[in-house]
Amino acid sequence: MEAAAHGWDVGIDHAFADGEERALAEAYRKMSPLVYTLALRSLGERAAADDVTQEVFIRAWKSRASYRPEAARLPAWLIGITRNAISDALSSRSRQRDLEQAAVHLVSDPTTNPSAKDVEAVADRITLEEELERLGDPQTAIMRLAFYEDLTHDQISSRLDLPLGTVKSHIRRSLSRLRTRLEVEHGTP
Repeated sequence: MEAAAHGWDVGIDHAFADGEERALAEAYRKMSPLVYTLALRSLGERAAADDVTQEVFIRAWKSRASYRPEAARLPAWLIGITRNAISDALSSRSRQRDLEQAAVHLVSDPTTNPSAKDVEAVADRITLEEELERLGDPQTAIMRLAFYEDLTHDQISSRLDLPLGTVKSHIRRSLSRLRTRLEVEHGTP
């Protein structure tokens, strides 16, 4: 009742959970301005806020089977996904900035004499970041949580609101794809 009083048709919750595309369209129409505003305030860039907004609804739709309307209204669930997507975007931005600073420091600081090993380590890290981006979501988000935050499969499942089996499958397939791509790129047999 309370959600209906604020302009939210609670029937959308069940329709969304049932996989009805019209419910996704309606949820996007009603919630995307709020999602975008939250992302813009947190990230400070329109393009990043656009990306997060799109990511939120992609994640929501892909994980709709785990949504339980009796446990939470769809707007609340979407805001939870928004918080995670913003956090992921901020983490990604921070990692990228750290990598760029490390690379600049290695090549521009006359007091350091970077070894080939140091330069190669930064180059490998940048290559890994690029390859993770190519995986697409949710694989990119899953692999970053595993690699950079050292989360367990269970923790990743909870954080992204994905079934545990799905997380394990994505990790297995993503590692295989990364191995193949990196072996091809670096000519490793």
